[in-house]
Amino acid sequence: MDKALYISMTGAKHNMIAQVNASNNLANVNTTGFKGEFARARSLPVFYGDGHPARAFSITESHGTDFSAGPMIETGRDLDVAIEREGFIAVQAPDGQEAYTRAGSLHIDSLGVLRNGSGLPVMGNGGPIAIPAAEKIEIALDGSITIVPLGQGADATAVVDRIRLVNPDVNDLNKTEEGLFRLQNPQQDIEADAGVRLVSGFIEGSNVNAVDELVSILGLSRQYEMQVKLMQTVKENSESSARLLHMSS
Repeated sequence: MDKALYISMTGAKHNMIAQVNASNNLANVNTTGFKGEFARARSLPVFYGDGHPARAFSITESHGTDFSAGPMIETGRDLDVAIEREGFIAVQAPDGQEAYTRAGSLHIDSLGVLRNGSGLPVMGNGGPIAIPAAEKIEIALDGSITIVPLGQGADATAVVDRIRLVNPDVNDLNKTEEGLFRLQNPQQDIEADAGVRLVSGFIEGSNVNAVDELVSILGLSRQYEMQVKLMQTVKENSESSARLLHMSS
């Protein structure tokens, strides 16, 4: 009896974990540049010494990320950019290390530092990008930032920096709790990729499909109920077995 109980118990646990993952995806259906996650679990035999593994249980694998592109949403803002096809924008994470994102809703703070929607500094050729006061700002396909200095004419343009665009192998990336991507090996160096292209005046929406996630949550809820019912059935069978043994004695 305990074999079925063990399987259903661990199955219910990981159904709950998968529901949390699907709920997080659904909550971020309108988050700029968000990439949905897959909940992954697998069965594993239980060994007791050199004996035969008569039991199995489920374990959670590290969550996978769906790196497919989200929809391109036109905003018309000069500081909104979306990555065309593959690639990432480099930003400075709260711990000072470099991290990567697809969220391109940018703004300039009171000190002139270019930041993303989460307030993280956007990285350029030599570190965080600082932009002087300007009449107009344009971001080119290659990430170059051109400005018309404040008080000067349209012909007095200047290139102040270039957004650091990278295209690492997605298999080398881990997604953090902040929604950023980091290299699994912090010692690995990633060079800027001239092939990554930006589209100005657009942002990339979340790649989460709200209907699919809602259906997934409902399916996982049904699976959880099934696991709980199985545990209840095992309990009832154990009680019935105990009664039969009591009667036979």
